[in-house]
Amino acid sequence: MRIVSLKEDYAFKEFMSREVVRKYFLAAVLGMPVEEIRSVRLMNTFLSRRWRRQKQGILDVQVEFNDDTRINLEMQVAKHKNWEKRNLFYLSKMYTDDLHWGEDYGRLRRCISISILDFNLTEDACGHNVYRMRTKQGQDFSDMLELHIIELRKVFPPEDDLSDWVQLFNATTEEELDMIKSGNAGIQAGIKVMREMSLSKRIRLEIEAREKARRDRVAEMEYMLDEAREEGETRGEQQAIISLLRDNVITMEEGAKRLHMSVEDLEALCQSQDMVTADNGR
Repeated sequence: MRIVSLKEDYAFKEFMSREVVRKYFLAAVLGMPVEEIRSVRLMNTFLSRRWRRQKQGILDVQVEFNDDTRINLEMQVAKHKNWEKRNLFYLSKMYTDDLHWGEDYGRLRRCISISILDFNLTEDACGHNVYRMRTKQGQDFSDMLELHIIELRKVFPPEDDLSDWVQLFNATTEEELDMIKSGNAGIQAGIKVMREMSLSKRIRLEIEAREKARRDRVAEMEYMLDEAREEGETRGEQQAIISLLRDNVITMEEGAKRLHMSVEDLEALCQSQDMVTADNGR
């Protein structure tokens, strides 16, 4: 039987709203005993905007960790243009969000971004990479800003604490859940939560509504493309695709296929028009 996938934005947020899941998952990512985690309090996902024209940040799941560290958790199912810069934007904005005019820099708190990717960002075999500010010789300048990239399509060794979590994030059927044999309390709680969500009418209706909205947007695009083709306007087709990319309705690969061009050429076309993609990556 199919279950709710954690790669769905709404399902991921619902999953991470459970304290025991957040606690054990963060312990696995950060490589620390779960006993050392005092609190994993959910916070407002809207980052402040101090000027009217300044871009506002909206995080997937924001957590206050042990009362002194802020963490952003996000699930990203497809890579979009400038994804790396977008990730740094959110981490930097989260870091400065607590500091107001005239306040001391000592108020700044450590900030960590954890991105779970359903695509390969790097070519190396490692599925969990950690990035900090350091010298070429590897000496840390500061641990106040930290990026964790977890790539779900890579192989994690069984002894890795994240191995079972990756299986959980990749699971789409009851059978795949049954294959996860773990004594970890967080994993067991996560499996239970996924089964509960899969039986929840409210959650299924919400996911179906979001998928319907996406299908309607694609249908609108198809109409726009047909109109552009009838008028013989290649530019019209390109604008329709770029509009969908901007709204993250389709991926670069889907757009390139529809325009019969390479992903590289489409990226160059988007760049030439100074396209800015939406922030939720869906």
